[in-house]
Amino acid sequence: MKKIGLVLGAIFALGCNQDKIGYVDTVRLMDKNNEKSEIEAKYQERSTSFNKRRDSISQAFQIEAQAIQAKAETMSQTKAQEEFDLLQQRGQFIGQQLQQEEQLLQQQGQTEMDSLVKKVRRQIQDYGKAQGYTFILGGGDGGSVLYGLDSKDLTDEVIELVNSTKE
Repeated sequence: MKKIGLVLGAIFALGCNQDKIGYVDTVRLMDKNNEKSEIEAKYQERSTSFNKRRDSISQAFQIEAQAIQAKAETMSQTKAQEEFDLLQQRGQFIGQQLQQEEQLLQQQGQTEMDSLVKKVRRQIQDYGKAQGYTFILGGGDGGSVLYGLDSKDLTDEVIELVNSTKE
């Protein structure tokens, strides 16, 4: 009888000491994140500007190539080949410069997104501590929550929190 009382007491103590657990749909959180939208818009604008500049440079290079080709008809074959070699080197240099610039633009965008993800994680941690959660799990595509009661879904609260704070 004494053992049954101890077991029931332990079960009761465990029942009273339940962990507070919630989850956040990380895909929906990031889709609704105002700062993410601002970052994407900024880099879309930069990308559009870069593409216009690249197209302009390409067009100018094409015009230059056509001019050299027209001029090459009056040159010796050796001189024409030298002109074409220089044009090819210049084209490769321009291509490399544009590729480096495009990569830099992509890296900057990725760095800002990574920084945003870290910021959101900190905000979720702070929220969890303030609200007394033992665990807040990540859900959505690739998340660790395969099923959760809607009542445990904290996504809307966290979206509101993240969108209301600017650092």
